[in-house]
Amino acid sequence: MNSFITFALLSLLLALNSNPSYASGRNHTDDTNACRVTRYSRYIKNACSVTQNQQLCFRTLWPFAIVAKNNSSKWARASVAVTITDTKQILRLLLKTRSSAVGKRERVALSDCRELFVDSLGNLYKSLAVLRKLDADEFQQQMSDLATWLSSALTDEDTCLDGFEETSIRSSTVRMIRRRATRCMQLCSNALALLNKLAYDGL
Repeated sequence: MNSFITFALLSLLLALNSNPSYASGRNHTDDTNACRVTRYSRYIKNACSVTQNQQLCFRTLWPFAIVAKNNSSKWARASVAVTITDTKQILRLLLKTRSSAVGKRERVALSDCRELFVDSLGNLYKSLAVLRKLDADEFQQQMSDLATWLSSALTDEDTCLDGFEETSIRSSTVRMIRRRATRCMQLCSNALALLNKLAYDGL
């Protein structure tokens, strides 16, 4: 992960320095940008340190570092939003995949996955809605509801993957679905970890 972080930080620093408006006062600007990038790096490393899939966490949540900073609720909300985006993408793939393109066993797994990801998406949307209106007086109940919904979404995605375990890996369609489902499951796991961090940190 360290090499990836270094590359990302250098890329951001180069992007900041490529702006023509920085032509004057170059040295001061370079120092300012370097400090800013270092600060953002600390924010995201701190947030992603609680997740199991840290490189994926860093790669998908890096754009939110400027806004989220050290705010646990913003990191949790960003993580759920990212998971929703990926879940919608795999759901579109599942709906577009024709049953005739796969074998009988794969058709069953495909049908189950469609239902599971629809349910997962519903739970993710409910979670995002609550994260957008957290309230100190209802915080404990909200955390309980969010943990239930995100755990359910994670279980749905895991169950989808289980359904493809005994299917043919020679099918490019099956391989793609399994790869996308695995990524969604990892993102959801990260979201749940960041929710637990929020529950611990409080508002």
